[in-house]
Amino acid sequence: MSSPTRRTVLRGLALAAAATAVPLPAFASTSTSAFAEYVPPLRQMRGMWIASVVNINWPSKPGLTADQQKAEYLAWLDLAQARKLNAVFVQIRPTADAFWPSPFEPWSQYLTGTQGQDPGYDPLAFVVEETHKRGLAFHAWFNPYRVSMQPDPSKLHPDHPGTKHPDWIVPYGGKLYYNPGMPEVRAFVQDAMMDAVTRYDIDGLHFDDYFYPVNTSAFDDSAAFAKYGQDFPDLAAWRRNNVDLLVQEMQQRVRQAKPEIAWGISPSGIWRNKTTDPLGSETGGSQSYDSLHADTRGWVKKGWLDYIAPQLYWYIGQSNADYAKLVPWWSDVAAGTPTQLWIGQAAYKAGAAGQPAQWFQPDELTRHLTLNRDHPQVGGDIWYNSGDVRDDRLGSVTTVVTDHYTRPALGPLLPRLAGGAAPRRPVLVWARRVDGGAELRILATGRDTPFQYAVFRLDRPARPEDFADARNLVAVVPADRHVRWVDPAGTRGAYYYVTAVDRANRQSPPSQGRRVQW
Repeated sequence: MSSPTRRTVLRGLALAAAATAVPLPAFASTSTSAFAEYVPPLRQMRGMWIASVVNINWPSKPGLTADQQKAEYLAWLDLAQARKLNAVFVQIRPTADAFWPSPFEPWSQYLTGTQGQDPGYDPLAFVVEETHKRGLAFHAWFNPYRVSMQPDPSKLHPDHPGTKHPDWIVPYGGKLYYNPGMPEVRAFVQDAMMDAVTRYDIDGLHFDDYFYPVNTSAFDDSAAFAKYGQDFPDLAAWRRNNVDLLVQEMQQRVRQAKPEIAWGISPSGIWRNKTTDPLGSETGGSQSYDSLHADTRGWVKKGWLDYIAPQLYWYIGQSNADYAKLVPWWSDVAAGTPTQLWIGQAAYKAGAAGQPAQWFQPDELTRHLTLNRDHPQVGGDIWYNSGDVRDDRLGSVTTVVTDHYTRPALGPLLPRLAGGAAPRRPVLVWARRVDGGAELRILATGRDTPFQYAVFRLDRPARPEDFADARNLVAVVPADRHVRWVDPAGTRGAYYYVTAVDRANRQSPPSQGRRVQW
């Protein structure tokens, strides 16, 4: 159909819709209204990590056929939807290798069992496309410096950068690492990761908590320190600056190449203990500032991240690291900064053999999210890992979903993108009774196809504040130019409104309303 004809059809449909539409006041902001009772937020991160290193989650073992790998991944998306999540964080560069045809590093051994062997398809292209078909966000998860889970450099692929540049490699603790203190290494790992960012339609670039593996000279980077560290008081300060440079430079490169994707890190949950630093938390655990040379608090305060997702893998009341003390501490760190705060949750500990008795309380995880409600800086959670979200020991994940995911949620909107151009307002052509509920027909307007449609249902004509939270949000539907969707709970006399949502989670004004007629 030619563009003029399409415009004519859309204009006619819009006029027809307007003739019987329910009027709506001007669109209000999406900030949550202040009510005494809990109000489900319109926006919330609900993610899970899908780990590929040593085949933890996907693929479940090396050497599966391409079709088997694809089927497994689709099952993880089924799980995400069943648990009412809206994002997945998929590990696509676990050990200086790639889940895509990279010009920088070899194919990952966790695909075929052999490093450098082509799996017969492009896994990253497949997973991004299928994730978006479900209306889920895809965050590409990278480990920046880990090279191998074994210590022998001779076992790397002949074309591996570590083979070509053995001086880049540092063995430690039975593994191999790139040396973060070498500027050429830092530039290379950025290039390797940015290849995926620039070539694939991802929604976020994500680091885990591994930078330097340890605070000891047993990680032998002495030659690099002698060459580059003369302006620093000690080895630790130099190493910390190397990690700072990586974080700051990645922000700059991501913003330049893909300004609308989210850039963030999920660090170890303790920056420093208060006994070490008065700015630290009331904890007694391993300190990322010292042990991993990761100044996580500094990154937030300097605005180098779009979000931080500290791994708060401790129970409420734990003596050395109390979840109930760490959430307020991180909330205070994030307050007043442009960095969003999401919480890494330990689904893997709930009901797992060997864990303390507190992790055998079915309500431990749901109490975490209840506590989060008292801290408005917390914008959602990411669950580690997808296998434990699936296994649902003690019914702990089901309890979280039942207690806290009662309504759908749009993904978070980064503050720096909030002022960007929102999608065009869609047309709700009809809301009519069909077998099985109320059917909506939705049409996109404007040149760009939205990523999602947010569907709101009320028992009366809408007011602007009705779109400020999720109390009236009944579905977030993958979008297309035209969509038909059936609300199984739709009843006679219900009023429907639809907004369009783009990939950055910006939202259009609502459509004109439609009332279901019998």
